[in-house]
Amino acid sequence: MSPAATICKRTHACTTVGQVVLFTTFATVLAFAQQPDRQERFREMSTRAEQRGLAEPFRGVTVNGELVFGLYPIESTGVSTEPVVEAAGSFLDALTDQQRSATTFPVDDPEWRKWMNQHFYVRQGVSFREMDEAQRQAAFGLLHASLSAKGLDMTRDIMRLNHTLAELNDDNFDEYGEWLYWITVMGDPSSSEPWGWQLDGHHLAINYFVLADQVVMSPVFAGSEPTVAEAGRYAGTAVLQEEQDQGLALLQSLNDAQRHMAVVEVSKDGNNNVGEAFSDNVDLEYVGIPGALLSSGQRTRLKELIALYVDNMRDEHATLRMEQVEAHLEDTYFAWIGGSDADSVFYYRIFSPVILIEFDHQSPANLRHLYPAQPNRQHIHTVVRTPNGNDYGKDLLRQHYAEHPHVH
Repeated sequence: MSPAATICKRTHACTTVGQVVLFTTFATVLAFAQQPDRQERFREMSTRAEQRGLAEPFRGVTVNGELVFGLYPIESTGVSTEPVVEAAGSFLDALTDQQRSATTFPVDDPEWRKWMNQHFYVRQGVSFREMDEAQRQAAFGLLHASLSAKGLDMTRDIMRLNHTLAELNDDNFDEYGEWLYWITVMGDPSSSEPWGWQLDGHHLAINYFVLADQVVMSPVFAGSEPTVAEAGRYAGTAVLQEEQDQGLALLQSLNDAQRHMAVVEVSKDGNNNVGEAFSDNVDLEYVGIPGALLSSGQRTRLKELIALYVDNMRDEHATLRMEQVEAHLEDTYFAWIGGSDADSVFYYRIFSPVILIEFDHQSPANLRHLYPAQPNRQHIHTVVRTPNGNDYGKDLLRQHYAEHPHVH
């Protein structure tokens, strides 16, 4: 479960134009004066989160702490990563020397593990807000080359909804906004050597590892508050609605005996995700109903639900990833917390030796002034991980170093 997010709620109670001007001027001066204190507080909170989250060496998501080896061999996929390599090179070339120095890290740097959903987190790299237009287009070029059209659309919509969140917090664009997302690059973009990139910001983190023509895209955090913009610049923008609806449809397709296995709890009164930021080594158990006990039609629904998350990768690599998932489909468990009505709030988990997916309707964090303190459909968190040591491509990197010790 992620730590509670910090929010800023401001109320204005002015009755005359003079009072409005005076209050606005005072609020502006006060906010400016408090800015250093807030930044220092955010740095301290970030440091504490990293100290706790990185206290243990990386192991990965496991069942009862036991790693399963041999799941992720180094092998040729036949799917070129050259477009991603070229786009990353173009992005780095577009940066100034100072920006490039702040953005690049060794391929095995702990920077991989330094991502967080909360808005307060102090991030490395260069942000979209700092970039000029040419640099911004080069950054989007990297995302375009790496992600599917669906994945790119989701990414942009999450960024846009962070603008909506600022609007809903009295236009607080200091803490929220469309461009408060940072990119870092680990290693040198290469068609043969390991490298990768990370996008990190509020409600969005993508870790993208490349080794020759193999790609690992995890951990991925995708969420939003709100999930649907009802007004403002981006009115009508929505995210994670299919993931919500198809998850519910899968549960509703279960018969009574199957549902008895799948539903862990019928009451949903808090946040349930366990694999968010700084939870790289979470230990889980297989709970819920396994794919082996689903009908053919239900297994198809399960595959389609998983594909909603996997298909955010570039299409050819998503196909390979789904083949990996399907090889373990009978050992893929679907678990549920919450109700099953059309308007219910819920959590579901999909877990196998090679994939962990979590979907969670969360309590309000940054919109507590608009919603009661209980889970709602306007705040969703999702997480995708690669269990048994291959988040951030670390199992591939381990094998690469074992074969080529001179490069480590």
